[in-house]
Amino acid sequence: MPIASVDPRTGETRATFEALDEAAIDAKLALAARAFRTFRKTSFAERAAILERAADLLEAEKEALGRLMTEEMGKTLVSAIAEAEKCARACRYYAEHGAAMLADRPVSTEAAASYVRHLPLGPVLAVMPWNFPFWQVFRFAAPALMAGNVGLLKHASNVPRCALAIEDLLRRAGLPEGAFQTLLIGADTVARVLRDSRVVAATLTGSTGAGAAVASEAGKHIKPTVLELGGSDAFIVMPSANLDEAVKTGVFARILNNGQSCINAKRFIVHADVYAAFEERLVAAFEALRVGDPMARETDVGPLAMASVRNDVVNQVEATVRKGARRLTGATAIEGNGFWFRPGVLADIPEGSPAFEEEVFGPVALLFRAKDIDHAIALANNGPFGLGSSVWTRDPGEQRRFIDELEAGQTFVNAMVASDPRLPFGGVKQSGYGRELSTEGIRAFVNLKTVFVAQGTPGNEPTTE
Repeated sequence: MPIASVDPRTGETRATFEALDEAAIDAKLALAARAFRTFRKTSFAERAAILERAADLLEAEKEALGRLMTEEMGKTLVSAIAEAEKCARACRYYAEHGAAMLADRPVSTEAAASYVRHLPLGPVLAVMPWNFPFWQVFRFAAPALMAGNVGLLKHASNVPRCALAIEDLLRRAGLPEGAFQTLLIGADTVARVLRDSRVVAATLTGSTGAGAAVASEAGKHIKPTVLELGGSDAFIVMPSANLDEAVKTGVFARILNNGQSCINAKRFIVHADVYAAFEERLVAAFEALRVGDPMARETDVGPLAMASVRNDVVNQVEATVRKGARRLTGATAIEGNGFWFRPGVLADIPEGSPAFEEEVFGPVALLFRAKDIDHAIALANNGPFGLGSSVWTRDPGEQRRFIDELEAGQTFVNAMVASDPRLPFGGVKQSGYGRELSTEGIRAFVNLKTVFVAQGTPGNEPTTE
């Protein structure tokens, strides 16, 4: 079955690609293994120079790359250009700090020298999603390449042109042949690649089901994995919050990427004392959103990425309404060509409904009323996910409780959840394990080798490179 690039604005197929056959896959794995034997010996300075050139290309070509992202998955052009710029920042961050993050770490013992050295593992398989077709890849690739690993990208099948563009950009930045390759394969071929002895580890961003499948296969072959899976992030508003700022930020946090982000604010848990005011302002803000051509600068929300994504969101909303939820505005499909959906707000969401139990991967805000801080925390923790959380309160005591008691990999206070190269990114519970970005991200796929040099042995002191 061919891999297709379909324009979400019209449903038109723009390009198709044949999936790699067994011989082609084997050739790419062999090339990756050969490339690693050479690339692992490059210096941090050489790797940093490649990442700096990649950043230069991302910035120089951000308009064209942004249009490509918009054509393949429907995000607004403004956000797509910003995505290319963010990838450039990640490349520069690891180019600047990677060597220090991976420098030998001396440990005081009775030895002449003892230290921890960080060595690359080899070819890493990255199974990446369509919603941030460049950023998700670069937040893996920049640290992994800086550590001396090589990458094999199995991108989502609806963004093949983005996948090929990333490989081409890294090649033009000076990465050696085979050090980063795109594998145009279907999901049913991932296990075959992961079983291959030349692949030493895997990282996946995607659904809980996909993560479980990759982790299970990797576990059979004793290969490390990092998983960043779904999220149904809580956005908690307490009485002391600046309501205007909370509503403004909350709307943006929900519609970011057309509502298709794991760290979108999805569940708005609002204290009873300010619930009515928050609901009124949130609904008004959603009704003012401009849905339209994602290439237009004034557009707030473009189409959803695929027909299947829109269908899933519509089905979740309708089933939730049938169980008793109130549809305050929008949250309906828009008829016509393409995969359009009107952003909306649901309230009074009952337990057992899809919107209560599942991640809604589209621009639908889910409103919950909390009696007090204990109830707010209980509502936030009542679910399978634990990726991010945003809390709005000016009370230091409340802030401490949320930081300590929310079951999430991240808590942002009076700010929306966002990924940042300087901060570790990841979740708990069914949102996955391991961390990307920051120091933790670059050390995710290295051999932390203990070195012990006996007294009287010359040389072999720890180094910075």
